Amino acid sequence: MKLKILVDNNTFIDEYYYGEPAVSYYIEDEGYKLLFDVGYSDLFIKNAAAFGIDLKDISTIVISHGHNDHTGGLKYFFDKFNSSKINIIAHTNAFNEKLFGREQIGSPLSEKELAQNSKLILSSKPIQLSNNLYFLGEIPTSNDFEIRNAIGSCKVNNKIENDFVVDDTAIVYKTDLGIYIITGCSHGGICNIIEYAKQVCNSDRVLGVLGGFHLFELSHQLEETINYFKRNKITQLYPCHCVSFNVKAEIHKTIPIYEVGVGMDIEW
Repeated sequence: MKLKILVDNNTFIDEYYYGEPAVSYYIEDEGYKLLFDVGYSDLFIKNAAAFGIDLKDISTIVISHGHNDHTGGLKYFFDKFNSSKINIIAHTNAFNEKLFGREQIGSPLSEKELAQNSKLILSSKPIQLSNNLYFLGEIPTSNDFEIRNAIGSCKVNNKIENDFVVDDTAIVYKTDLGIYIITGCSHGGICNIIEYAKQVCNSDRVLGVLGGFHLFELSHQLEETINYFKRNKITQLYPCHCVSFNVKAEIHKTIPIYEVGVGMDIEW
């Protein structure tokens, strides 16, 4: 499997591309080509072109969750490409209206608009994307130190309620040696995600984790998360997007982490 960082908060030093506080990854495995999230703007399209990646060749866009730093690029994709045959895969609630106060923080395109212009597949259950790649669907809570917190509100069945971002999900790459987890923001808890990935893929060996961990402060949750990484003997950690410098530094004291930025290539 090959993965290219199209959008992240950071870019590599002396790599002359653009970044934004958002996420988009290009993933390719055995001829299957997909995007995992599409950032906040059209930046993923510009960076993909700079990398020589033709987005007309992708068959699927997987959305980690409905916030606009992961879905904002959808309108630009639809403006530029003939997308009637593309699969858009996300959790059932991903395209509900999302608000933070009065600010709209959800997808610029509604579920109805997406269904009219693509093959929209919404599921709270896992989906096998290819021989080796899995969409996890809704993440159950399996530990007591990762508790979902509401981020703004959402509209469900025309009612406004606290948004606990239950639409947050991840992708897993399964190999004969173990699994790799690729996340957007991990609102459901990075350890909860890993535990569920192990269950879905029937594999206890976690080789690596890349993505946002949604950790910002030194805290009991961070301490327990590091202990979890140690217990699972995870040696390849690529924290990015919604992980603070202080958190990265604290993890790095125990488990050396890899730098992540726009332009990075990973081959697993």
